[in-house]
Amino acid sequence: MKNHIKALLPVFILALTVLACGPEVTVTPFVTGTPGPLLPSPTPETRSLTICLGVEPTTLYPYGSLNSAARSVLSAIYDGPIDAVEYEYEPIILEKIPDLEDGDAQVSPVTVNAGDEVVDSSGDLVLLNTGTIVRPSGCRSDDCAIAYDGSSSLQMDQMVVTFTMLKGLMWSDGAPLTANDSIYSFGLASNDATPGSKFLVDRTATYEAADEQTIQWWGKPGFIDPEYYTNFWMPLPEHAWGEFEPADLLKVDVSSRLPLGWGPYIIDEWQAGKRLHLVKNLNYFRASSGLPKFDELIFLTFPDTNAAVSALVEGTCDVLDPSTRLDGQVGLLQQLRLDNHVRLLTAQTNVMEWLALGIAPASFDDGFDAEEDRPDYFGDKRTRQAIALCLDRQKVVDTVLFGLSQVPDSYVPSDHPLHNANVQKYEFNPASGNQILEQVGWLDQDNDRSTPRQAFTVTNVPVNTPLVLNYYTTTATQRHQVAEILTQSLAECGIGLNVIYSNAPDFYAQGPAGPLFGRQFDLAEYSIGVNSLEPQCSWFTGSQIPSEENHWVGTNVSGYNNPNFDAACQKTIQAVSTDPEYAFHQESQAIFAADIPAIPLYLRLRVAAARPDFCGFTLDPSASSALADIEAFDYGQACEPQ
Repeated sequence: MKNHIKALLPVFILALTVLACGPEVTVTPFVTGTPGPLLPSPTPETRSLTICLGVEPTTLYPYGSLNSAARSVLSAIYDGPIDAVEYEYEPIILEKIPDLEDGDAQVSPVTVNAGDEVVDSSGDLVLLNTGTIVRPSGCRSDDCAIAYDGSSSLQMDQMVVTFTMLKGLMWSDGAPLTANDSIYSFGLASNDATPGSKFLVDRTATYEAADEQTIQWWGKPGFIDPEYYTNFWMPLPEHAWGEFEPADLLKVDVSSRLPLGWGPYIIDEWQAGKRLHLVKNLNYFRASSGLPKFDELIFLTFPDTNAAVSALVEGTCDVLDPSTRLDGQVGLLQQLRLDNHVRLLTAQTNVMEWLALGIAPASFDDGFDAEEDRPDYFGDKRTRQAIALCLDRQKVVDTVLFGLSQVPDSYVPSDHPLHNANVQKYEFNPASGNQILEQVGWLDQDNDRSTPRQAFTVTNVPVNTPLVLNYYTTTATQRHQVAEILTQSLAECGIGLNVIYSNAPDFYAQGPAGPLFGRQFDLAEYSIGVNSLEPQCSWFTGSQIPSEENHWVGTNVSGYNNPNFDAACQKTIQAVSTDPEYAFHQESQAIFAADIPAIPLYLRLRVAAARPDFCGFTLDPSASSALADIEAFDYGQACEPQ
C-alpha cells in the first residue's frame, strides 16, 4: 500500500498549499436565518479501468515462469523495452533500433586462436581445435567454411551492437533508470538459478555499459545473429533487488508479486485469488503526454468464460484479456457486437496449428523393415501432396475460427515480410488428390468412395493395405472440431482416419513413450510457435528430429530429412538482412512447400473483447503481449468520433 499512499500524497499537499496561499478572504458576519444546502468541495474524478483475466498470474518476476495473464499485467508495469508491431520492431525506451546500415551495429573481423570459444559453421558454441569447421571472416555459408588447422591465428567475424537508452528514464520510485540496470538484468539472466534459455547468453562475449545511457553487446566470434537488434536485456531495478540472490528473486514478494517498474502503472496490492490493484505511475516517461489515461487499474480473474462475458456485458469488466479463452465464444461475441453490447477484437498469432505426417517414425531409425515396421505411407512425397489437397483446411478456418484466420502455405504467415508468395499451394481439391493417389498406386478397387483405398503398387506398402491412418491429437474441443472436418474431407479421397485423443501431458510426453516426440504416429495435430519474427525453417531440419541420441528433444517430429532444405535453411540462420544468403528464406520455403513434410492447418487466434465505447486497444499478430498499448487504453467521450 505504500506506493498507493505515495501516489496520493501530492494531492493532499496541493490542497494544503491552496488553503495557505489563497487570496485574502472577507469574513461575512453570521446572519440568522434558514441555512442553505451544504455544498461538497469539488474533487477530481478518479478514473478506473478494470481488465478481467482468465487465470491469475503465475508470477510477476520477468524471469519467472510467466503465463499469458502475467504477461498482460507486466505490460502495465513495464513498457517495452522493445515492442513488435506488424512484424517490425519498435523502440520504446531506446532512442532507435540499431541497424547495420546506420553504423550502430557492425560486423568486424577478430583474431582467434586455438582454445578460444567460437561459434562453428553449424551454429554450435565450441572450443576452437584441430578440425573444427568454422566460417572465416566474410563467409556466410558452408560453401566457404574451412577446417581449422589447430595452430594458426584465424580471422572470424564478430558482431557489435550499440543500444542507446532515452534520457531521463526513472523507476516508479523516482530512482534513475540507467544502463547499469540492463547490465544487472543480464547478470540475472546468465545465472544458473534463473530459468529460461541460455542460448543468447552463451553466445555473448561482452555486455557492458559505455555510459549511463549506452550499452554495447559483443557476440562471440562466428555468431552472426539475424535478430542482433533485439539483444538488449530489459532493465531490472538493482537498487531494489540487489540484496537478493538470483534464486531468491523467483519467490520474494518484492520481485514476484510487487515488482518495481518504469511503465504506466505501479502495482499497489495483489489479493491472491481476488484482484490486483495498480495506480498511475507519476514518474512514467510518457506522463507529459497524458498517459496513462486512468488513475487506477484493476485486474480481476474469471476462470469461467461464460461468466467473463456476462461480466463484460454487465459492466463489471471493461476489457476481457485473451487469457479468458474466448475462442469458443466468437459467435456469441459477434452477435453482441452487432447489438452494440461489446467491441470484439481478433488477430492471428505466431502460433501455428500443424498436421504432422509420420514420414519416418522412430522405428525406421535403424532402417526400414517391411516385416516389422508399419507401412511406409509417406515415403513418396506425392502421397503427402495428395493428402494436403484432400484436406478442407478452409472449411476448418471458416467453421471453427469463424473465417478470422488464414490457411498458411508454409511455416511463414502470408502477411510476413519474408513470406514467399510463389510456393506451391494446396487448396482443397479432392479430384486432384484422388488422381495423384491413383498415380502412386493407391486404388479404389471397389469403386466405393465410402471405403478406404487400398495399396496396389505403392513402394514399401504391402498390397491390399487399406489407406487408414492413425490420427493423434489432444482432447481440446477445438481439435475435436478440426478432426471431424478433416475426417469428412479426407473420406472424399478414400482416406480413412482412426482418431486417437489423448490428454495433453500424455500427447506431449517425452519420447519414446509420447506419441508426438516419440514419433509414433501416422498423423498428429499439434501447435508450435516462437517469440521471434524470424522465419523458423530450423523446425524442420534433420538436426531437429527427436531421437534416442538427442534424448527425444526436437521440433521435426515428422522425421523429415532433406539435405537441400537443411542447406538453404542453414544459410538463413547465420545471415543478416544485408547478406545475399538472407534470400535463402525464399528457397527454403519453396523446398518445404514442395516436400510438404507437415501440413500447416491455420494460425491460432488471439481473441479479446471490450465495452463498446472502448478505444486505443488493438491486437497485433506479432506482439508478445495483447496489452502492449495499455497506456493508451480509453473509453467514453474521448473515444467518440470527433
